[in-house]
Amino acid sequence: MSKMATLAMVLLTVAPVAAPLRAQDAGRADDGVEAVGRGDDFYCGERRLGQWFYCTRPKAAETVKVQPPAAEPSAAERLAAITRQLDELKARAILDPSEANVIAYVRFQREQLDRASTFSDTWQRALWQNPDIDYTLQRPVNTVAKRTWLDNRKADRDQVLTNLSQRYGLFYFYAQSCGACEVFSPILRSVADSHRMAVMAVSMDGGPSRDFPNYVVDSGQRSRMGISGNETPALVLFDTATKRTIPVGYGILSADEIMDRIFMLTNTKVGSDY
Repeated sequence: MSKMATLAMVLLTVAPVAAPLRAQDAGRADDGVEAVGRGDDFYCGERRLGQWFYCTRPKAAETVKVQPPAAEPSAAERLAAITRQLDELKARAILDPSEANVIAYVRFQREQLDRASTFSDTWQRALWQNPDIDYTLQRPVNTVAKRTWLDNRKADRDQVLTNLSQRYGLFYFYAQSCGACEVFSPILRSVADSHRMAVMAVSMDGGPSRDFPNYVVDSGQRSRMGISGNETPALVLFDTATKRTIPVGYGILSADEIMDRIFMLTNTKVGSDY
């Protein structure tokens, strides 16, 4: 057989086997792997048209994170910052009292004084123009209005004390050996007589009282009323309607104090008189 015939037979034998092997190898290379930069040889290789013919994968656009705008400081934070700055300038002026440091502190302090003056002026004008928030209409401070208020208050107080015995009783705990009781007893006697108030005097040590001769000796009345301790003198109201004891005060009280306290405890609501 000639050499040409031998080569032809070899090509016929090898060629059909080589092609499937190349195709199989190519298939294995692509299994599970995304081809990058591969495509039509004419468009991708020769003409280099790039990603528009899917020769290369387009890159994903980068996400730009936009920072939210910083929140405005609250009024309380701004005020705290002013206080901190004022303290810092003051400390700097004291520790290093140069002319520049002192001037910086004085100027900043003056700014805050001006701000405080503006606030005070606005406050006063608001009270003048809005009577519902002006407390001086309930409790006057000027001389003329205060005198009128006190006169009306005294008339109301006297009326309440005159009718006190209709609902309340007064218990007076004293001791013969108590020096303060000797001072307080005649004061309480004068208030009781002027307003026709009934007073039950209770002796804690069994001794008599010149101002309250119809006294009784304590035999547990004080503890049963819920009044702890043995302090004397002690003045206590008893509400016959609610069966409640209301301590008025301990120690020496003036006549006005006795009347004011009884009036407040029996005829005003908590917080309404301030």
